[in-house]
Amino acid sequence: MAMKRLLCILIILSLFACNSDNRNEVLVLGLIHGSHLTEEEFSTEILRNMVIEIDPDIILTEIPPDRFEKAMTTYAETGVVNESRVARFPEYIDVIIPLTKEMDFELIPTAAWTEEMADARLEKMRSVRDNPDRYDDWQAYGRARFKSDSIKKASGREFDPFWINSDAYDEAAEVALSVYNKLFNEELGAGGWDNINKAHYANIAKALDENANQGKRILITYGAGHKGWFLRELRKREDIRLIGLEEALSMDNR
Repeated sequence: MAMKRLLCILIILSLFACNSDNRNEVLVLGLIHGSHLTEEEFSTEILRNMVIEIDPDIILTEIPPDRFEKAMTTYAETGVVNESRVARFPEYIDVIIPLTKEMDFELIPTAAWTEEMADARLEKMRSVRDNPDRYDDWQAYGRARFKSDSIKKASGREFDPFWINSDAYDEAAEVALSVYNKLFNEELGAGGWDNINKAHYANIAKALDENANQGKRILITYGAGHKGWFLRELRKREDIRLIGLEEALSMDNR
C-alpha cells in the first residue's frame, strides 16, 4: 500500500514537472528604422500599439551599451533623446523609450556597433565601388540587391509588419545579404555581416542567459535584416520558446 502511494506521488510530481515550463518567450521583431516615419502600414503609432499589446517584460535593443546610459539620462532630464546613435532610430525615440513611462519593462542594450566600425565599413565599401578590379564584385552585389528588393515589392506587402516578420521576408532579404556576406564579410572586418551579427548575438545570448527560465516575455528589436540571422541561432536554444508576431499579439497568449 505504501509503495502504491509512493508511486502515485511520484507520478503526480512528474506530471507537475512536465507541465511547469518556465522558459522565456522570445519574439524577434524586425523593424524598418526611418521608414517607420514614412510608411503608414508600419508607422510609429502602429509599432507603439504592437509593443503595448505584446506586453514584454524585457526588450533587447539595437542600442550599444556605451550609448545607452546617456540616451536614457538625457531623456529622463529633458524628455528628448539626443544621443546621436539612438536618435537615428524612431522606434526608440518615438516609441520604446517613451513607453518606459507607461509600461513596466526592462530595456537592455545589446548592439555591438561602434562609430569607428561604421566609418571603416563605409570607407571600405566606397573603395570596393571605386576599384576597377572589383567591378564584378560590385555588380554582383548590385544585382543581388535588386533581386531582393524586387521580391519584396512583388509581395505587395513590402511594409506590412506581418510580412516583414515572416520567413518569406527573411528569404527575400537573404538573397542580397548572402552575397554581401560572401563578398565582403572578411574584408570589412568587425563591420562585416556575419561578424557584426555574431557580435550582436553574443550580447543577446548573454542577456538571455542572465534572465533564463523566468517565465518572461522577451522582445528583441533590431532592423529586419538581422532577424533571419538571429532566428537561426535562437532556434538552437532549448531554454526559450520562440514565438511569432501573430502569436504574441493574441490576447489568449498571456
